[in-house]
Amino acid sequence: MKRILITGGAGFVGSHLCERLLNEGNNVICMDNYFTGNKKNIENLINNPNFEIIEHDICEPYFIEIDEIYNLACPASPFHYQYDAIKTIKTSTLGVINLLGIAKRSRAKILQASTSEIYGDPKIHPQNEAYWGNVNPIGIRSCYDEGKRCAETLFMDYYRQNNVRIKIARIFNTYGTRMQENDGRVVSNFIIQALQNKDITIYGSGEQTRSFQYVDDLIDGLIRLMNTADSFVSPVNIGNPTEFSILKLAEEIIYLTNSKSKIIFLPAAQDDPQQRQPNISLAKEILDWQPKIELKDGLIRTIEYFRKNR
Repeated sequence: MKRILITGGAGFVGSHLCERLLNEGNNVICMDNYFTGNKKNIENLINNPNFEIIEHDICEPYFIEIDEIYNLACPASPFHYQYDAIKTIKTSTLGVINLLGIAKRSRAKILQASTSEIYGDPKIHPQNEAYWGNVNPIGIRSCYDEGKRCAETLFMDYYRQNNVRIKIARIFNTYGTRMQENDGRVVSNFIIQALQNKDITIYGSGEQTRSFQYVDDLIDGLIRLMNTADSFVSPVNIGNPTEFSILKLAEEIIYLTNSKSKIIFLPAAQDDPQQRQPNISLAKEILDWQPKIELKDGLIRTIEYFRKNR
């Protein structure tokens, strides 16, 4: 039994990770400040004797003895991370320093949930881990993009200087059950609009592309990455390499919900990437991982979740 800290553990992805690691027989500590996390996401775990909840903001120091840390603590949708941009970048800098300090003291392995946003609006396609990215450092998204890039820098420096055992996962667009209805991400936005027969709003032409992975595939990839040998290898892309246009996604959701919604187009969002697709060769090689759940199947599960929880 490992003692595992999951920051952001009451969030969309974090709650699924808590559940999976508990089911594997671990002692799991969920830490969250509930900015975007929700206690409802973990209410089914509360009576598990191996589960503990700590309400805490990682920007403040904390002392705990631990075997592994998964750092998922940061708002991940533009709506939320732009709400308090300074707080967002503090979470990815001061917060990350605090967690790396815990890992250093405890001799724990630590995994950073980084993001495909570190590639910005990419000039190469698909994106591999050797690409340095094309990020606007002063744009409205930079609190998140540059915050995550700095988090990777801090992880590397703690690895090189203090021999902290680190893992870096560059996560591409993820969707699934327990997404927040109002989190501003494209999948949840479209599903809610479709279920209400409201206009589905696309920002830009709709020809911009994303690669959507279901949350269960992501959880499997994160755990496989944490369980790799202790020596650091590289940041690893974890995402679905099948590329879809935003317009095609909207049309698929209208079809699956049998909605009467119409698609309308609004001006493009600032610094919105035009293409996003992971090269997952490294994940296949070192994790023996690739996504298994097709977009249609994952959307059906997610739509049913929102139907039940409206």
